[in-house]
Amino acid sequence: QVQLVESGGGLVQPGGALRLSCAASGFTFSTYAMSWYRQAPGKERDLVAFISAGGGSTSYLDAVKGRFSISRDNAKNTVYLQMSSLKPEDTAVYYCKVLYRLITYWGQGTQVTVSS
Repeated sequence: QVQLVESGGGLVQPGGALRLSCAASGFTFSTYAMSWYRQAPGKERDLVAFISAGGGSTSYLDAVKGRFSISRDNAKNTVYLQMSSLKPEDTAVYYCKVLYRLITYWGQGTQVTVSS
């Protein structure tokens, strides 16, 4: 009964900011690495950010380095993606992901649209 529920997406102007949240349940959240992915229409789903179980290690897609920050609150079973200096090319559906017991689980996704 793994469940991932994203929230926080919306329409923002270029240069704006959003914070995405992913609420997790059904597994021992604090012992699993988490990731954010994004997918634009007609394109592959790309890894955007990764965070280790304890939060001590993170990795980012080159295109978002310096602008996006992934974090987690293990007491709240929640992983976040803070997005700033947004660009039109950041427009996509954003998904959180966990690999749990050899199975990949995805949230339903949240739409981020960056447009003037």
